[in-house]
Amino acid sequence: MKMELIILWIIGIYVVSYRQNNGENVYRFFITQVKDTYDKFAPYSYKEVREKVKSLGQDFTTKQYTSQIVIFAGVAGVISYLYFYNVVITVIYALIAVAFIPYLAYLRYQKIYSEFIFEQIQIYTTNVIMEFTTTQSFVKSLEGVRDSGILEDPVLQDVKTMIDMSYQNGTIDESIEFFNEKYPFYMVKNMNQLFLQITKEGAKDSGEALENMSQDIDALVEGVYRDQADRKNFHKRFITFGLALFLLVMAMQFLLGTDSYIELLDIWYVQLILHAIIIINSYFLLSGEKYYNADVGVE
Repeated sequence: MKMELIILWIIGIYVVSYRQNNGENVYRFFITQVKDTYDKFAPYSYKEVREKVKSLGQDFTTKQYTSQIVIFAGVAGVISYLYFYNVVITVIYALIAVAFIPYLAYLRYQKIYSEFIFEQIQIYTTNVIMEFTTTQSFVKSLEGVRDSGILEDPVLQDVKTMIDMSYQNGTIDESIEFFNEKYPFYMVKNMNQLFLQITKEGAKDSGEALENMSQDIDALVEGVYRDQADRKNFHKRFITFGLALFLLVMAMQFLLGTDSYIELLDIWYVQLILHAIIIINSYFLLSGEKYYNADVGVE
């Protein structure tokens, strides 16, 4: 009876959606509605992140999102059914798993965007140092980098803001403070502090200091890319381990026997414990995903 009721609900939802959209593909309608709702309430900064990821050509296609939905629903359905042998609970957990896909997409967008920003900052610092060896002026160095065509927005626009602030104020102090707050990377703060010192003290021979700074930047970049590789290796092992934890219930059923295990499911606190196991393991996996997609190069 429960299965028939679920099937009727699914058919009803499909029919209503189909009739409301004059024959439009129901899946496309669902995706469009979710996207419109998300655009309405999503933070403006996140919208910028998503647009940049799209412009970089790293956004998931509809086919890839569909595959994710099928995989998440399938894995969650199999695991929850093995835990509870209940179709209704299985469907609920499958829907919950699918509902987390936008959050995982958000984490992935943040990772791609932070990697892009880090690469842009690496370009900014390296080329400002190179330009300074010729111009001997921080602002002129910024102008050279601005006009070189090697930077992209939003870093390019912020460099332009630095230049405008420097000319308006007659000093580079506020422009450097602005950029340091916008991009709190060690390499940015250290390099800008060096240029601030050179500009104020009027150092005649800054070549050695700039060379040391360039080497420090190379060392920082190397450390960040090494950290990326370590995170990638950790991520694969972590996901494998996290999914394996869910399947420990199979070992329990093997020891007790399936029939005895199903009888235990009639006890309310056994079901409570099983729900707690699923929730804790899921939180464990989500925490690992958040760490893996954390900001690159920001300390």
